[in-house]
Amino acid sequence: MNTMTLWHISGWEFAALAAAALLVGFSKTAVSGANTVSLAIFAAVLPARASTGVLLPILIVGDVLAVLTYRRHAHWPTLWRLFPAVAAGVVIGTLFLVWADDAVVRTSIGAILLLMAGVTVWRRRKAEAGADDEPDAVATRSGRAKARSYGVLGGFTTMVANAGGPVMSMYLLSAGFRKLGFLGTSAFFFLIVNVTKVPFSVGLGLIDGHSLLLDAALAAFVVPGALIGKWAVNRINQRLFEQLVIAATIIGGLQLLLR
Repeated sequence: MNTMTLWHISGWEFAALAAAALLVGFSKTAVSGANTVSLAIFAAVLPARASTGVLLPILIVGDVLAVLTYRRHAHWPTLWRLFPAVAAGVVIGTLFLVWADDAVVRTSIGAILLLMAGVTVWRRRKAEAGADDEPDAVATRSGRAKARSYGVLGGFTTMVANAGGPVMSMYLLSAGFRKLGFLGTSAFFFLIVNVTKVPFSVGLGLIDGHSLLLDAALAAFVVPGALIGKWAVNRINQRLFEQLVIAATIIGGLQLLLR
């Protein structure tokens, strides 16, 4: 990747990237999955493959802020169930990036996101009112199978386009997580997964010194976004929270399919 092209951006394009970075911070502390909009902005301003490498460190900054905010609410049994499947998905995604072009990647991920959103809406409508603070979805055979399938999909989509957020959002909603448990579990999940992705991205030429300098300029915008998200999440009820997450997933899937 010739990352020198990253410097040939106008002031308006940098403003768009800064707004996208702010939205990353907001999504990490308020509405997970909303950063699919950030993904679209980065891919519109920068070359598609280059945008993936630039966005990853920005996401990691947001993940650190989210962990600091919601670290007490993580559900570790769910995380331990997910990690092996996610690792397999990351490896598959890396191999996929070696030969797949942008059109194939966008179409595949967009279709997966819309499918996950549809399945989640169907599950939520059939679910009983109310959910426990400690989800038990990983304790049953069907729960373990669901964790493995979502984990592979999450690892695949996060590796090829930093779009694993909506997939994991759909899993956590379908598993019955409440708002704070959802945010705490997803915060640790994505911090660990995104840091693990860095060597793969460097090996693929998606991250280098030039891209990191642009990240350093954009990272400052993640912090106010995270603070706005922390303020907003306490003012969003559970039902609206779930609707916003699903809506963000659908928008992300559609923009990938139609772009």
